Amino acid sequence: MDFLDSKISQYAEEHTTDESTVLKELNAETYSNIPYPQMLSGHMQGRILAMISKLVKPKYILEIGTYTGYSAICLCEGLQEGGKLFTIDINNELEAINKKYFDKAGVSDKIERVTGNALEIIPMLEINFDLVFIDADKTNYANYYDMVFDKMNSGGIILADNVLWSGKILEDKKDMDEDTRALFEFNKKIMSDDRVENILLPVRDGLMIIRKK
Repeated sequence: MDFLDSKISQYAEEHTTDESTVLKELNAETYSNIPYPQMLSGHMQGRILAMISKLVKPKYILEIGTYTGYSAICLCEGLQEGGKLFTIDINNELEAINKKYFDKAGVSDKIERVTGNALEIIPMLEINFDLVFIDADKTNYANYYDMVFDKMNSGGIILADNVLWSGKILEDKKDMDEDTRALFEFNKKIMSDDRVENILLPVRDGLMIIRKK
């Protein structure tokens, strides 16, 4: 869902640093061949992810939800020398396209792709993260947040995608479906957590930026 006038959105994109050739190729292939291509972060959000990563300069990044790998490539742009991004996806159906574009982008050695249930995998990661991107099943956003929080360094950033859920977040609560209700409760949870400071950006489908104090 677009929350801005289309001409404003176009102007904003035209005045945002362009995506790389590799990311353009990945974008095109995703929209041509992969189901639900709207799940791709895309140019504007991709540049936001890359900018945040460059500002944070993370040693370790965790991504929950890999899809075709666009966001992972963007997040890698700010990694410290010798840093690592761990990306978790519930299935390996898109592993071939992940590998293809991770190789093309020259980030394969910086990414560890893990297939499985993030709820089971996250507790096994004995790493402190500087940056986390949550972009998976909406009903578990609150669970993912709770599981990664103690693994975050102070000053670390958690990003949560789709928190406006095509505007459904504004529906009467009794009319909300399961995903919408989960996101509503997640946003409420973040607002009541005095361990963090946060901002909800109406970018694409809503991006919550959460900083651990």
